[in-house]
Amino acid sequence: MPDTLFSRIIGRRQCLRALLGAGAGVLAWPGLAARPGAANASATPEASRSTPRSTVVIVKTDDRAKGIRAAMAHFDLSRFQGARIALKANYNSADPFPASTHPDTLRALIETLAETRPASMTLAERSGMGDTTQVLRSMGVRSLAEELGVEVVVMDDLDAAGYVLFRPVGSQWKRGFLLARHFAEADAVVQTCCLKTHQYGGHFTMALKNAVGAVAKHDPGDGYNYMTELHRSPLQRSLIAEISLVFRNDLIIMDGMKAFITGGPHAGREVSPGVIVAGTDPVAVDAVGVAILRMHPTTDAVRTGPVFAQEQIRRAAELGIGAPSPEDIVLAPIGPGADGFVQRVREIMAA
Repeated sequence: MPDTLFSRIIGRRQCLRALLGAGAGVLAWPGLAARPGAANASATPEASRSTPRSTVVIVKTDDRAKGIRAAMAHFDLSRFQGARIALKANYNSADPFPASTHPDTLRALIETLAETRPASMTLAERSGMGDTTQVLRSMGVRSLAEELGVEVVVMDDLDAAGYVLFRPVGSQWKRGFLLARHFAEADAVVQTCCLKTHQYGGHFTMALKNAVGAVAKHDPGDGYNYMTELHRSPLQRSLIAEISLVFRNDLIIMDGMKAFITGGPHAGREVSPGVIVAGTDPVAVDAVGVAILRMHPTTDAVRTGPVFAQEQIRRAAELGIGAPSPEDIVLAPIGPGADGFVQRVREIMAA
């Protein structure tokens, strides 16, 4: 690793249970136990009966960078040492935060991870509302990555060899989907997502939805458009959840300093929750996120029914991707005012 700020600048990867199928074969990461029902396993996916409780850290703060560091310090970051880390941010468009990852969030995340001395960090992105190269340039990602010694991969430029085909058993994707090889073969995957509603069928876009940006828009071979299938499907929210059968989450940082409570993903009504949320379970993180949105006059789709009845969350929980219920989530408050905030989150999730 070059002697840059990146190489001088503490991180964790939690062993995820995943048995992954790639085309006709099976792809698995060394040292990781199998997650029941994933990929081409013969069993039908179902929620584990012995799912460990998922910890979600909620930092109440007015300082984004300090909040991110405090959240990350709650986890054992030493497991990132020597790892090839794939980063997934939220650059669906060139619209400013909370539509897209705040530059200070990306910097704080990379600098904190770099303190673990990983082998490398690669940020792979695909924009759904704009040209990815232009989006990354206008958002300052290119210059920041160059400064910190992080490789940037524009997924639009990848050929067939740049993707891995997955057909998870029980998935409702018609022909499976292509995951960028950088995520499929990394030693660890870290994502940072935003907190917002989604007006185009997702209902909300947080950790589970952010993984859509790790999937190819179309097949480089025959041109099949996976995003057309996704957005036209009445099962859109279930299809979103199914991506996390193969998309790893070794660490998730959700920037909730601001949020869209209506509209989204590129524009909407803003509020300022003033929180950083962190975890390794996308179901638990998204459940917390929905609870935070419900503290405000959000959309009917987001505020209706129990939190775990939300289709993205329900489907992911059914597949054993994360916590199956609010009782399986441990909330860890950090910062002044965090205790009261976390109590409200607990009450909303339990309602």
